[in-house]
Amino acid sequence: MKALIAGLSLILLGGCASTGQTPWETLTHTASCGKLNSDEQLAMNLADDMARDGKLHASLANLQNLPDNLADVRLRKAKVYRLLGRREAEPLYRSLLGSCMAAEAEHGLGQLAAAKGDNGQAQAHLLRAARLAPTDEKIRNDLGVVYLNQLRVEDARFEFLTAIELKQSDQLAAVNLVTLLIYQDDWSRAAELVSRLGLSPAQVTEAQARAEKLKTPGRPGPSMAAQVAVVTPSALQ
Repeated sequence: MKALIAGLSLILLGGCASTGQTPWETLTHTASCGKLNSDEQLAMNLADDMARDGKLHASLANLQNLPDNLADVRLRKAKVYRLLGRREAEPLYRSLLGSCMAAEAEHGLGQLAAAKGDNGQAQAHLLRAARLAPTDEKIRNDLGVVYLNQLRVEDARFEFLTAIELKQSDQLAAVNLVTLLIYQDDWSRAAELVSRLGLSPAQVTEAQARAEKLKTPGRPGPSMAAQVAVVTPSALQ
């Protein structure tokens, strides 16, 4: 009897450990694009509000009450995990590849790669994201940041200008373009852009500091985390 119990115990333990994966690594690669019911939508809205207020842990707790098979829920979880610097973000993004959220998934994977300093991988993901969603100004801005990190100045300029024209009310791409112009010592065009788009002195100072980092040999590029991983009203949409 003792031998039988021991054998059963080994089988059970083997079943738990056979894949060596943690729960978030065993996600199915299919996500439903179905809609939330009214109660679930309220919980989603509450999670979004908390994220906008910087309450990322509380936002995640509310998201964990929602069906995990829904693409919208997975995407928001992935974004919150990314902003918290948690490794759960990557498998969640990957589980959305090939779904209705494929562009957002490629975007998130690009942001993760850029945050690690892997500009080549970031570029690959962001180019795929831009092909899937060419009018998404945040994707175009982030692709521009990766190009700027690589000192591919004209490619970066193209992406920043595209992002600005797509949504002038979002000043992130404008600050990045001012960074590029200051890096090139094109102060007159930088000043014109600052005046036209109403950038603040603090934004100009930030752009100047980033430009100086670009000019420093052996410098790390402008931080993607600093430029695009900020919780704003649009960061979780």
